[in-house]
Amino acid sequence: MALIHLSSPHVSKANSTANVMRLVLLATLPGILAMTVFFGWGTLIQIVLASVLALAFEAAVLKLRKRPVGFFLSDGSALVTAVLLAVAIPPFSAWWVTATGIFFAIVISKQLYGGLGNNPFNPAMVAYALLLVSFPVEMTRWTAPITQNGEGWHVAGFLDTLQVIFGSVEQQWYDSFTGATPLDVLKHRAGLTTEELWRQSDVLMNGVAAWYAISAAWFMGGIFLLSRKIFTWHAPLSMLVALFLMASMFYGFDPDNYVSPIVHLGVGATMLGAFFIVTDPVSSATSNRGKIIYGALIGVMIYIIRTWGNYPDAVAFSVLLMNLCAPFIDQYTQPRTYGHKKANRGTKGKNQ
Repeated sequence: MALIHLSSPHVSKANSTANVMRLVLLATLPGILAMTVFFGWGTLIQIVLASVLALAFEAAVLKLRKRPVGFFLSDGSALVTAVLLAVAIPPFSAWWVTATGIFFAIVISKQLYGGLGNNPFNPAMVAYALLLVSFPVEMTRWTAPITQNGEGWHVAGFLDTLQVIFGSVEQQWYDSFTGATPLDVLKHRAGLTTEELWRQSDVLMNGVAAWYAISAAWFMGGIFLLSRKIFTWHAPLSMLVALFLMASMFYGFDPDNYVSPIVHLGVGATMLGAFFIVTDPVSSATSNRGKIIYGALIGVMIYIIRTWGNYPDAVAFSVLLMNLCAPFIDQYTQPRTYGHKKANRGTKGKNQ
């Protein structure tokens, strides 16, 4: 067998933070495009608004902390946070909802902890959870997605969308076009079985089809990042498998009262969470074994909160709960270091 002769050094160049963030932003393009197709201009406007505010807030805090503004802004982390929050909130949310979320994500959840690398929780998910708890009405007003057969609605044009976001459209006019998301409808069935609900609700069918397409777009972006080795498969795969197994178990036991596992995977923020939130290198577990446990627990928590909790889409709350547990998971899943017989795990404080 021929051997490949390579001269030292044998260590490849590591990705810079800025390069990783650029790749993440690139990977969000399919999902952003899909949301724009099905919901109109709102998503793009929210992204621009959130990005401008994120850069402004981060620059202001860096200036107050007497840190080099240009150096830290150029890493792209503020833009990634802005994009993730912008695609998570309803596309036609009022501008002040976006501004509040970005302020909390950048100033409170990131910079007050010391900046990138020091934040224990995912900033975008902290902001989303705050907005959902503080402004439940605004955060649950999703318009019906555009569908191929012409059903559904969206603001007709760019200027109309701006008027909705910046509050120059009558509230009653806007409210008449908003409704529950498919996960909301499936959660609050008003005594109907799941099968009866599917038969009676054309809006549910159209909405689920649109969300399947959006989830497929996020999945493609995630596979791109996986192929570029931005993250490993452990956390996203374990999350999706755990969610699928939980949903399959209860759906197989009682399909009239529980939602199909395919719906759990394809509707809502499941794919966005699996590939763009759970894989956050700062707030998640670090070892491969830890990532599997971390992702699996998130998948289980998503199903529990969606099925028996008050919130139909539970990705943000599940991620934040596991962010809190990530250091504990890391403590007990450390790999064996070179030169030692066993891994140094738990609180023993010495190698074995």
